[in-house]
Amino acid sequence: MDRVTKAVELFGQGYMCSQAVFAAFSEDYGVTEKQALQIGACFGSGMNKGEVCGACTGALMALGMRYGQFDLSDVESRAAQKAKAVRFLEEFKKREGSYICRDILGCDLSTEEGRSYAINNGLFKKICPKMVKTAAEITAQMLGGDEQQK
Repeated sequence: MDRVTKAVELFGQGYMCSQAVFAAFSEDYGVTEKQALQIGACFGSGMNKGEVCGACTGALMALGMRYGQFDLSDVESRAAQKAKAVRFLEEFKKREGSYICRDILGCDLSTEEGRSYAINNGLFKKICPKMVKTAAEITAQMLGGDEQQK
């Protein structure tokens, strides 16, 4: 199963958007699916505050596994990871109009009213699967494209 399909499938099973996207890519970088689901658990629904879309944070975690700086003396990798994150977010915004959860859903998930609105109007089922798919597609392109260049 390709990673985009896996991310959408995991989300469809009930995992948070952040969990679904990160888990779809995690095993390529030595993080088990279980670990990825645990790591990504608190980032869904824009960190439960309607901030950056959880699908985006899951994608950024996957990109961080590949490009993230771990050696403080390696300043080039810090610049590269920043460029990858900015590129991802710009592409996501270009495709979906925003990478801010409350803008995407049209309600503020940090409030009980906003969360009820999203649930009662089926926004998590109508809108979020597309966000998961878009985030996974961009991530796959960014990771896959780099692999092809090596």
